[in-house]
Amino acid sequence: MTEEVEPAPSVAVVGGGAVGVTTAADLAARGADVTLYERGELAAESSGLAAGVLYDAYAEDVDTAVGARALERFRAFDRTLPGFSFTSCPYVIAVREGDPDADAVPAMVERMRDHGREVSVVDPDALGRRFPALRTDDLAVAAVAEGAGWTDPASYVRALGERAAREGVAVETGTAVALGPRTDAGREIRVRDAGETGESAVETRDFDAVVVAAGAHTRSLLADAGVTVPVVPYRVQALVARAEYTGPMAYDATADAYLRPHPDGLLAGDGTEPVPADPDDYRREADDWFREGVSAVLDERLASGDSAERFDPQSDVSRSWAGLCTATPDGDPVVGPVDSAAGDPVAGDPALFVAAGWQGHGFMRAPAMGETVAEGVLASLAGVDFDAPDSPWIGAFDPARFDGDEEFEIAEGMSLSNRADGT
Repeated sequence: MTEEVEPAPSVAVVGGGAVGVTTAADLAARGADVTLYERGELAAESSGLAAGVLYDAYAEDVDTAVGARALERFRAFDRTLPGFSFTSCPYVIAVREGDPDADAVPAMVERMRDHGREVSVVDPDALGRRFPALRTDDLAVAAVAEGAGWTDPASYVRALGERAAREGVAVETGTAVALGPRTDAGREIRVRDAGETGESAVETRDFDAVVVAAGAHTRSLLADAGVTVPVVPYRVQALVARAEYTGPMAYDATADAYLRPHPDGLLAGDGTEPVPADPDDYRREADDWFREGVSAVLDERLASGDSAERFDPQSDVSRSWAGLCTATPDGDPVVGPVDSAAGDPVAGDPALFVAAGWQGHGFMRAPAMGETVAEGVLASLAGVDFDAPDSPWIGAFDPARFDGDEEFEIAEGMSLSNRADGT
């Protein structure tokens, strides 16, 4: 007598960005039957526009653990994932003289070190000697995180998307979907494939679970299922400059701007607009005020002198753009089941999950969070409660901590005050 084999759980992942493709690949690697839906192309939106700055320099223990696991996987993918590379590079946090946040840096670094991070406070003169590409004579304090690096975000998404396909994931790009109701079979997905004539053919599919990792579109997608989450998109900006740069990655905390090496020179940005943005209708070109402001920061932060070329914002900016990040009321993401958390009228085990609200840190967390979501979904489908001792879910990211309709001010996710919070 042959033993009956349990069918593999069927999971739909909505969103072809870094978290979505990682979740899909990790689910498939663990035996799930996975379909990945992306309405455009992989890496076409926020992940493809991300800065690619990667670090684990956090003061809070949960963030540190997530960052450390993400970097561990990025380094592993550098060795094993065709088409992807990770470049190790120190990360400098610089605070200018007269900035009141300067006094908080030593304690912040001490908390990072308590969590096992290789971070140290560095005298500005010593920093300048180590990294002559940076100007340091206007700094009050600086810290250096040694275990950081950078990459091209789009290459990660595409390479991992190809791995997901090799693992058996059905990758359906150019495919828009809507969430249907909870059913006895799990959760319904309504698939809309646009034809050449512009007409739409609708197909309904049932999955044991659906993961919404759609970035700025998360809130509207979940609203189709009657679920409300406080995830609000906001606009950020970046540019690539042709300036020759071989220094470290750096975050000028006083100016709220960052820079890193780039194959075409250097990449710099922030340009946060702390107001809600429409993900279907926002300005994708960088603003003049952003280009001028970051150009001024680069002119101030890059080393100057008789042998150094000054940064010229008029001729050195080769391209610039705007993308979207997503904010939550407390700056932490919402990751986990939302059926019961949002008052889903159908009783039973969760079948709908969310992973969003990264506050600008989504790409750098993607390898760790995709893994967490994959393991959490399978655990939930197996009957493990969210807060059980053996649950893979992260309690601090529980969607149930919000009612879903909170109003809040958007906070810039990379700020020094946010980085310093925590114990």
